[in-house]
Amino acid sequence: MNHILHVVGARPNFVKAAPVLRAMRNAGLRQALVHTGQHYDRNMSDVFFTELEIPEPDFNLEVGSGSHAAQTAEIMRRFETVVLERKPDVVLVYGDVNSTVAAALVCSKLLIPVGHVEAGLRSFDRTMPEEINRMVTDRLSDFLFTPSEDGDRNLKHEGVSESRIHRVGNVMIDSLIRQLPAARSFPKNGFPDRFALVTLHRPSNVDDSGSLQRVLQSLIDVSGQLDIIFPVHPRTRQRISDFGLKTERLHLLEPMPYIEFLSLQSRAAVVITDSGGIQEETTFLGVPCLTLRANTERPITVEVGTNVLVGDDKDKLDSELNKILVGKGKKGSVPALWDGHTGERIARVIASL
Repeated sequence: MNHILHVVGARPNFVKAAPVLRAMRNAGLRQALVHTGQHYDRNMSDVFFTELEIPEPDFNLEVGSGSHAAQTAEIMRRFETVVLERKPDVVLVYGDVNSTVAAALVCSKLLIPVGHVEAGLRSFDRTMPEEINRMVTDRLSDFLFTPSEDGDRNLKHEGVSESRIHRVGNVMIDSLIRQLPAARSFPKNGFPDRFALVTLHRPSNVDDSGSLQRVLQSLIDVSGQLDIIFPVHPRTRQRISDFGLKTERLHLLEPMPYIEFLSLQSRAAVVITDSGGIQEETTFLGVPCLTLRANTERPITVEVGTNVLVGDDKDKLDSELNKILVGKGKKGSVPALWDGHTGERIARVIASL
């Protein structure tokens, strides 16, 4: 295998790609990095390259925001030029964002093998754009690197040959383990000793004024007993402003660099989120996680880990928060192969080709 091309475009991709880039560099494999520019806010993108020790991208497509169709099409148009120029032997794509499916589509039509890191995850909810991206990417990929047993089961159920499935573990946990010492020594910067950490960005939670108001009201209600630290995604901040919603007693912050956010996550009494990756990180950290979704593509975090799905049910959110406040939050364990060596296992598979 002479040349590997990595494609990243959004904040979670960088966390996943860093260990694979490092492992392949240590294995002496030739590689290049393409940043599609799907996320362009500095705190959502560039600073990750520094903190995660990712090399400067060889290509930055600078696509920026847009509708799903417009963004995916523009990534395809610009990425095709890179593939034709570099002629890679394999392209690695990460996660479930538009950059992932766009790159897989381009490579499939140019007969370039694709490896999907974090393959096989399913929420079985096609109203989520990410679910469509996951399904299409897995169908087009030649090498499917799964994080857990449920990913293997889903792919086999869809008729994928076992020879294409490689259960390697969770690559996000590689980054977490590497950065955790720095995160735990990060200054507290005046943050309280006991707090809830909140992230919200999914359209189902923030684009509907009623849903967003219910979540914010639950947070305000509990803020008398627990400080609420809320790094606000740009999309969410805009919706709060558009809807004129109250946020008193909530500590609203700008999006955070990875290590600072990980520091807060590791010290939180509870994390309230609609993010996929945070469900996994809290499971590894042993921190209770309340997920504001009716389903998850990461069921292992519910079955084995610390995650509880509360959907948009305010009563359930309030009830679960009260359990945590009295020390009865959900306990969990760490899934198999979430051990910090996933990047090395992926590198070994690629090198063995």
